[in-house]
Amino acid sequence: MKKVKEVIYRKLMEEAETIANNQIRNITLNILKEPKITFTKAEAKIDLLEAPAAPKKHHAYPGGLVEHTWAVLIIAKNLAEIFEKTYHVKVNRDLIVSSSILHDIFKFYQYEKDPVTGGFRPRSDWYLSHQFSIIAELSFRGAPEILIRCLAEMHGSVPTSMIESEIVKFADSVDARFVSRIQDIVWDSCKDIELISNGKFIAQKIYPQILMRKTIFELARTYYEKGRDKLTEYIMRELKIEL
Repeated sequence: MKKVKEVIYRKLMEEAETIANNQIRNITLNILKEPKITFTKAEAKIDLLEAPAAPKKHHAYPGGLVEHTWAVLIIAKNLAEIFEKTYHVKVNRDLIVSSSILHDIFKFYQYEKDPVTGGFRPRSDWYLSHQFSIIAELSFRGAPEILIRCLAEMHGSVPTSMIESEIVKFADSVDARFVSRIQDIVWDSCKDIELISNGKFIAQKIYPQILMRKTIFELARTYYEKGRDKLTEYIMRELKIEL
């Protein structure tokens, strides 16, 4: 799966290369090439490419952060095109691309591997939200004010004043909610296994294990085509769970 995430990351780099504004393009590529917080001495405990977008809420699996970033970018670009064609508004494509790519990029600093479940968990020693981290890092690296403003607005830190921040914010919400719903489906089957095994197999351990073996959409396909019971059976076979 890591190779797939590497391919996605290269695609993010290619999209960043298309940004017309030199300052916005350079700062976006700079952070993609060196995705490291430099305004403080804080160190990450996991790698960007293995990080989830969140430990539980959405994209809670290895590589989920990069996958979510790509999805937000694609959704935001398409929304911008729809709004331009439908409402004849002018959208700054450079801000859409850069903000989509950078909006969650430092989230991986917030998490660490969970030795109990085998998944990920929030760090107890972390003190910077990803929203603050990207704003501070952009400021530290001399990013254009308009990009800083767009990212601050799309995270809901301040009232929105640009259509670009609204578009990226909406794209972020759409992808997060969609994948969260898919995860709920998988979680329900993991809970079923816990119940029918009388607690021998715990959902909190089964859940990260299956998400490390199969993509969330492979699992969802089984559910939509065959139903919840078949998904439960599928997970049990994949993890060699015998009752």
